[in-house]
Amino acid sequence: MRIVIAEDNVLLREGLVLLLTSDRHEVAAVAGSGPEVLPALLEHRPDAAVLDVRLPPGFRDEGLRAAIEARKRIPGLPVLVLSQYVEETYAAELLSGGAEGVGYLLKDRVSRVDEFLDALSRVAAGGTALDPEVVSQLMTSRSDPLQALTPREREVLGLMAQGLDNATIATTLVITERSVSKHIGAVFAKLGLPPTDSGHRRVLAVLAYLNS
Repeated sequence: MRIVIAEDNVLLREGLVLLLTSDRHEVAAVAGSGPEVLPALLEHRPDAAVLDVRLPPGFRDEGLRAAIEARKRIPGLPVLVLSQYVEETYAAELLSGGAEGVGYLLKDRVSRVDEFLDALSRVAAGGTALDPEVVSQLMTSRSDPLQALTPREREVLGLMAQGLDNATIATTLVITERSVSKHIGAVFAKLGLPPTDSGHRRVLAVLAYLNS
């Protein structure tokens, strides 16, 4: 997989390069500031991009803006955004253009190598990878009808929004897949979402609701 990295912290940037090359990926380019990102993405058209939200010179949302613009010019470009903190507005803005091939992780996840690489693979394949803390805040910002969900249904919804399939949700919650299916049916009914068997369309439906 060919990857472009945008990160201003030299240690983290070099750590990402080492991590990805050790996992047999090719780092096509690295960027250390906002203005460098879009040209690198347009030139190399990577299989995926790993971008920090805040980059020089303003340390505001330069990485995010570059990601959004790149996805407009290269439809479907897989982007995994890294952030130091949960920034709900940024997450919602990134997802507003569609959740296919989008990930939003806190930087702490990078140290959990297997989780980070799994998230990157899912995003590159056109899936979704959201940090549990991001999902939690998106859910918390909605009061009704999420209040109608049971605690278990909220757990299932949160794991669905992270992009996990039924089998993984069942393992995580130590319940059967049949129980997971029942909870998902209840979630869809209470949120007024159309039922679907497609895990990806399911995530998109949930995210569309959480960000509405």
